[in-house]
Amino acid sequence: QVQLVESGGGLAQAGGSLRLSCAASGRIFSINVMGWYRQAPGTRRELVARISSGGSTTYLNSVKDRFTISRDNAKNTVYLQMNSLKPEDTAVYYCKAEGVVPGWGDYWGQGTQVTVSS
Repeated sequence: QVQLVESGGGLAQAGGSLRLSCAASGRIFSINVMGWYRQAPGTRRELVARISSGGSTTYLNSVKDRFTISRDNAKNTVYLQMNSLKPEDTAVYYCKAEGVVPGWGDYWGQGTQVTVSS
């Protein structure tokens, strides 16, 4: 059983910053990809950023140059530094671990709310 626990969400003003963390625990030898997704009310869940075990990253176009994803493989933890926040960044942010060894399963966190006020 693998569990992902997110932290760091909350309320920020436009232009402000927040840092999200997601720690994976359980029987884990390695995690191929870790990522952050978000879902605003009435919209589909979308990929915000993802990072491979080797450090390759992918970002949603609208967050490039504002958000930075990083990970600590030894701690099975992924971070999302969010700067220059905009009201349209308001959503529930979910952490995802893909290709968790053993088993090569995918797992989601419970989500953390990020609200950006104008």
